[in-house]
Amino acid sequence: MKKIDSLLHTYGESHQNHINKTIHWICIPAIMFSLVGLIIQIPFPFQLSPWINWASLLLIFALIYYFRLSFTLFIGFAIISFLLLLGNLKLAEYSQTIGIHPALLSLGIFVIAWIGQFIGHHIEGKKPSFLQDIQFLLIGPAWLLHFIYIKIKLPY
Repeated sequence: MKKIDSLLHTYGESHQNHINKTIHWICIPAIMFSLVGLIIQIPFPFQLSPWINWASLLLIFALIYYFRLSFTLFIGFAIISFLLLLGNLKLAEYSQTIGIHPALLSLGIFVIAWIGQFIGHHIEGKKPSFLQDIQFLLIGPAWLLHFIYIKIKLPY
């Protein structure tokens, strides 16, 4: 069994309940988006472009991890990473028009999404997988993406 299959299987063991799965489909993308939004607000040593920031650097390391697991997941997450950065740059622009700091918006999304995750696991009756192994914080998004790949008949 390939390592990615083993990780997805182990992650899936604590995500069998339909309600918990549905919550994860909402909350995992929200956590990813808000985490990028929070990290992008940390001042970077030099500002050549709004695309060069701490969040971009973190996403590069995540992409290396996904590349080591699966090339097709890497491609999917490269697209997702671009969209996360673009969405957060647009959110930062929008937040200026409404007078709320983008970090506050991201923090609100982050907290609400994690509350949702823990509610889902309470319903499931199982602890979140990342409490067993921290790498499952990166496997959660891959678990969702692999369902999309299965649906469109793309190997992962």
